[in-house]
Amino acid sequence: MISKFYGLLKLLVQRVLIISLAGYLLLIPFSDTALAAKTSMTGDYSKDTVSVIRDLKDVIAITENEEEQTISDKEAVFLITDYISRYRNRPQINGSLSFTTMQTALNALAGHYKTFPNRPVPEKLRDRLNDELSKAEVLLEKNR
Repeated sequence: MISKFYGLLKLLVQRVLIISLAGYLLLIPFSDTALAAKTSMTGDYSKDTVSVIRDLKDVIAITENEEEQTISDKEAVFLITDYISRYRNRPQINGSLSFTTMQTALNALAGHYKTFPNRPVPEKLRDRLNDELSKAEVLLEKNR
């Protein structure tokens, strides 16, 4: 009798877990749509690129204040992700020299943040990024 009770209890717990998991998996897509809609990009490639360049130059210039750097690093990673995801899949943009130069700089900076979190950008990388970001800005001005 007791073994039948435990068998019934085990079956009941399994069914409750299955139903709970199924409900959770069904509701996840509805919660993520609000996050996906948040973007700092306007859709105007030129304006967005200039804005990203200026913001990232400000971020990589920070060298001393650790707390300020941690916050700005997280914002920079969000900005990089937002920019690349917005323009990477647009053939009329992703083939331009300004975009490929931007993508090179953004990949280098994102790689630094992923490999060395909570560390300032080294001077050599900072100089390279400033050069590439400036070059992308010049290329963008030429194509306008």
